[in-house]
Amino acid sequence: MLDLLNSSTGLKDTPQQKSLNVLLLGETCEDQYVYGKVQRLNPESAAPVLSYSRMEVKQGMSANVLENLKAFDINVTHCTNYEKIIKTRYVDERYNQHILRLDREARVRPYLNILPEQTFDAVVISDYDKGFLTFDKILQIVETYTCPIFIDSKKHVLPDREECFIKVNLREYSQLQVKLDNVIVTMGEKGAYYKDEIYPTEKVAVSDLVGAGDTFLSALTYDYLMTKDIEHAIGFANKASAIAVQHPGTYVLQEKDVNYLKELSFTVR
Repeated sequence: MLDLLNSSTGLKDTPQQKSLNVLLLGETCEDQYVYGKVQRLNPESAAPVLSYSRMEVKQGMSANVLENLKAFDINVTHCTNYEKIIKTRYVDERYNQHILRLDREARVRPYLNILPEQTFDAVVISDYDKGFLTFDKILQIVETYTCPIFIDSKKHVLPDREECFIKVNLREYSQLQVKLDNVIVTMGEKGAYYKDEIYPTEKVAVSDLVGAGDTFLSALTYDYLMTKDIEHAIGFANKASAIAVQHPGTYVLQEKDVNYLKELSFTVR
């Protein structure tokens, strides 16, 4: 089956922004959040007993990147898996405390389709290393497209090319087997690290870290396409992810968030 979804924002261009077209590749999952209250322990096993309150379902992984790119009025061609990946998180809603995560993962077939031939302003790879994108496929993508490429991957070996920016967290950075030039390391409340410089983020009340990396990746892509300044884009992405972590669950930037970020764009560094 052809795993290719074309998603257009449907929004008209403004004088400040030309129409941007991005190719996004990576695994998609369904994020389920089961909320309730823990008021006692199971006497047989001392496990917490969650009294069910409600359930929310959101799209995660590369689908979260997709929605955040669209929030910036970007037209996205999305190549993703057909098989179901479901992550169910059980949360005590009084404290937003995650008690348990249950993963159900069908075997994901590798992406074997011919890569889209149209011209893109950028390529974004959101690779959770579930089997959809092999290293050889990522290498092919990097060699095929001459536009800026942004990679968020859990693989230990990744390609290196000018205007190919690798975004990883601290744990993923420690597992990289090859030194790369354009590595951006996100460090949570400490901000981001790039080429021997730390880009601090603002201190906010953190509600949930789920999906913050997706928000960072989307905002990084957008701002770099607008400014061609990766350092500026890192500061912008820090601001965007600081908004996301203040909300429970997988959060997609809203119009008010995007407008706020654009107003602050000239002061992000």
